[in-house]
Amino acid sequence: MRIAIVILNWNGQKLLEQFLPSVVNFSSQEADIYLADNASTDSSINYVRAFFPSIKIVENAINGGYAKGYNDALKSIDADIYCLLNSDIEVTKNWLKPIIEVFKVDEKVAIIQPKILDFKDKTKFEYAGAGGGFIDLYGYPYCRGRVFNHLETDKGQFNDVKDIFWASGACLFIRSQVYHTLKGFDEDYFAHQEEIDLCWRTQNIGHKIKYVGKSTVYHVGGATLQGANPHKTFLNFRNSLLNVVKNVPKKWFLFVIFSRLLLDGIAGIKFIVELRPIHTWAIIKAHFSFYKNFNNFLIKRKELLKKEDYNLHTSVVWQYFVLGRSKFKDLK
Repeated sequence: MRIAIVILNWNGQKLLEQFLPSVVNFSSQEADIYLADNASTDSSINYVRAFFPSIKIVENAINGGYAKGYNDALKSIDADIYCLLNSDIEVTKNWLKPIIEVFKVDEKVAIIQPKILDFKDKTKFEYAGAGGGFIDLYGYPYCRGRVFNHLETDKGQFNDVKDIFWASGACLFIRSQVYHTLKGFDEDYFAHQEEIDLCWRTQNIGHKIKYVGKSTVYHVGGATLQGANPHKTFLNFRNSLLNVVKNVPKKWFLFVIFSRLLLDGIAGIKFIVELRPIHTWAIIKAHFSFYKNFNNFLIKRKELLKKEDYNLHTSVVWQYFVLGRSKFKDLK
């Protein structure tokens, strides 16, 4: 089983200096390592060539973001399994073995995510992925170990192997055949939540997404786009709505769309109350962009083979903000 670890980079030399050593030390015997460079203008490529000559470099012509960046790079990488790894992740000893074992045991498993802990506080789960991702009734993503901004302490409660709905793009393993069958990421997302769409489509063609808790990585998070950045707010709100249009089953479609527009309005008011109006404006811009892309995504929706139903909690928004349930085990 040939594994290619592909690290997408854009002007990230400092991150490469900090995190590449762990990847090389704990992965090079079991995988080929690639740097997919998104037209960086710093010295990233020269640094890797000088200090890590075993790493293969793929140079993309432009910075097309996460989605196009990987789509462009993976066209020229031959492997059975791709590991899409953020440049701000520290891996651990023997992290690949549990992943490989699950792929070998079940051919229907197409995507796997390891346990993702916070690099800044290694006792806590990290926001982007934590113990595996799920979707609520209204299309809001959340994780075991992370519900909205509440992060749980890792006490071994998620050291299992479990079916999940989506795997984090911070560290996502995928069978190359499935990736190319689905034509990779949807480039209209640019960045944020495109991995949820990919996982949704993967399940639509009959494959499974797994979380493997015996494999651990540590993620800085927000290293390329800080959480306080309004552009991140824009991308998250817009792309979440695009996921709904593209993937939500027909029986839920209109209900979810109208509910989400209302809930996004409430979120905008919340930002004003918190004296963060720039994020309210980001939500407004996200909605304008959503309306602009609506017809395009309806066409994409019709092209999908079927719409996989999803595990319906009443509402993670209701349970978290109204009922005060902040831990995954308390969600009903």
